[in-house]
Amino acid sequence: MAIKPSQLQTILYDKRQDFEGFARGQQTNLERYQSAWQALCETEAADLDPWLNSRHGNIGARPLENLESNSHGICPSGLQWDNREHSLQWVNEHLTGITTFAVDGSQIFPSKDLSPPIALVQIGWFENPHTSAADYIKDIQLDVMTPKDLELGDTSKPLDRLVNKHRFKMEVGRLVKYIETVQAPESCLVFFDGALVATFADAYEDEDRKEYVDALVTLLEASETHRVPLVGYVDTSSAHDLTTLLEHHSASVSMIPKVTDAQMLNRYMQWGDCTAIFQCDRQGILTEYKQHKERVIFTYLKTNQGYPARIEMPRWMHEAGITDRVLNWVRAETIVGGGYPYAIETADQTAVLQTSDRQIFFRILQDWASHEELQLRWSRKMMSKLRRR
Repeated sequence: MAIKPSQLQTILYDKRQDFEGFARGQQTNLERYQSAWQALCETEAADLDPWLNSRHGNIGARPLENLESNSHGICPSGLQWDNREHSLQWVNEHLTGITTFAVDGSQIFPSKDLSPPIALVQIGWFENPHTSAADYIKDIQLDVMTPKDLELGDTSKPLDRLVNKHRFKMEVGRLVKYIETVQAPESCLVFFDGALVATFADAYEDEDRKEYVDALVTLLEASETHRVPLVGYVDTSSAHDLTTLLEHHSASVSMIPKVTDAQMLNRYMQWGDCTAIFQCDRQGILTEYKQHKERVIFTYLKTNQGYPARIEMPRWMHEAGITDRVLNWVRAETIVGGGYPYAIETADQTAVLQTSDRQIFFRILQDWASHEELQLRWSRKMMSKLRRR
């Protein structure tokens, strides 16, 4: 039965003050962080550098570029066009001959309506050479997770988490395999859809956390070894690395609730602008990255009308002096994609499993099980859904 709009509207009206109070508190905190950010950016390097050197870890972020040389720590792009045709001309100037590659994944989780539990994981990738001399490539890779893969009997591990981890490892594995085959790394950009610092895995058990870390360290090592530029793109970031830095640097924000980096920076940025480059110096899982613990860098890049996206990269790219060029490639991809990198968007469309795919999967599974004389048990609820859909 559908929700009743009148009931929903009444509840929202009754609780309007809750939302207003939250918004006022957020605005006050935001203004205090922005004042602290401006003070940090106006601090002369002769004073800031000794302070940074006296802090020995876990301060959120460490600037790798001079903050006071730019207004509010922002590097203006100066990219404005009269119309979309002119913006696409700029795209062609920067992306022609540059190969972009992205991977994304999708899954069908185990269902309590089917016994034994079975999951389907699919990853899709998109390679675009941006030249008329070669065609783009879209393809997929499937894997079926059996009861053995799902570690039945160990109730401490939720099945959905096991499926998500398997998908993550498949995605990263495909990126690494691609990086190892790149013939012209100086004209290639690999997108990872997400953060290169897997803070989300901090809450997991040691074994699971290690698998995520090992996968990302392998990806970072592949990028550095083969000199293939790598970008971790986070469209909606909740990171607090810069605001954590401010809490260490300024007493004015040390005792108030955090706002995100993206919230704090947004007022200073126009489309195409980015921040200075920072080393990620976050406590937690980053300490397990071994030799790459201090080798993940980031910036914030304004790519649409919302908050700026977080761009994470291996540190070798900054040391090689190619981050400006790579960020222009990212800007160009977001122009084509309407505010989101076209390569990631297309990989997502390639990988996504639709409702029809779910039905095909279950039908093939049933036919195969019947042929192999294996017993699959379907709930009445599932059979009813399959008949109705």
